Amino acid sequence: MSEGGLYSLATRGAKDVIDFAMPRVLQALTEIKPYPDRMTIADLGCADAGTSLDMIRGAIHHIQNDSPETQVTIIYADQPANDFNALISIVHGRTRFESWVDQFDNAFPLVSGSSFYLRAVPDESLDLVFSATAMHWLSTKPCNITRHVHMVGASGPEFDAFARQAREDWETILLCRAREMKRGSKMVLVNFCRDEQGRYLGNTGGVNMFDTFDEIWKEFVASGRITRQEYENMTLPQYYRTAEEFSSPLVEPESPCFQAGLRLDSLETRVVPCPFSEAYKRNHDIKAFADGLVPTVRSWNQSIFKAGLDRGRDPENRNQIIEDYYAAYHRRVMDSPQGHGMDYVHAYMTISRV
Repeated sequence: MSEGGLYSLATRGAKDVIDFAMPRVLQALTEIKPYPDRMTIADLGCADAGTSLDMIRGAIHHIQNDSPETQVTIIYADQPANDFNALISIVHGRTRFESWVDQFDNAFPLVSGSSFYLRAVPDESLDLVFSATAMHWLSTKPCNITRHVHMVGASGPEFDAFARQAREDWETILLCRAREMKRGSKMVLVNFCRDEQGRYLGNTGGVNMFDTFDEIWKEFVASGRITRQEYENMTLPQYYRTAEEFSSPLVEPESPCFQAGLRLDSLETRVVPCPFSEAYKRNHDIKAFADGLVPTVRSWNQSIFKAGLDRGRDPENRNQIIEDYYAAYHRRVMDSPQGHGMDYVHAYMTISRV
């Protein structure tokens, strides 16, 4: 992810996605009453924490409005390479974001440098788990995709390898949470998905965003800017699960996750419109559209694409290739803006620990 707090500044749509989850969060909190003297909430895969500030604020307010003396600990967790300096600055109100820290007497932020593939807290210590737009990242890339940059364009054994890795990873994530969650606790997860109509991030009826990524990199191969091996190395280590893939370990009695006490309360899919394409429909400002969309895309995939480039390249050359790539994407949007965008397609889930 982009560092220095740029992620949250660039990803307005990701905050919209979390805002739509707020009713689920409040309903989950209502269902775990009465509140104990101390409660712990985890925000997993939180990046720089800017997109979830309002959600956390609302959750704390909901708890303390009912039980003013309840002390609430918020644990922000992400992988060790996360920009925790930016996170701490944002959470403590040292940036343009409005902090919740000074708004409550009995609420305390803590940070954990653990990915959601690991247990981040002791057994049975969490009252509420939240995570948004994070668990599509796989623990490892199972293989390179030879004809596309993402699993949505894969087929045959390559697609099967990604599906298998995603299935194993989902079970790992859920089993870790089953250990951490108290009995009677709740988990609200908001994950990228392929919905019932086959829609997914950036593919909701207009220009397919991932096909655009792929086309530009193939142009770079054809022109000799990058090698075929570099193109294949740029495979994004992501998988967009279906509703059935999310649900099955939570509803099948023989599943280790079901046996560990996790139950699916509800699941729905939702499309949240790209804020930049929506603004373009209103104001027809093509440059503002491109200037907003491309940095959003860049905030979450630049590091992967850059890592695919040969390490033997001069650093300046590697940086220039990346700059030229996003410039090419920007030109595509400027030349033909209709249909471009990054609508978010998510599965919204509430899960109980019995």
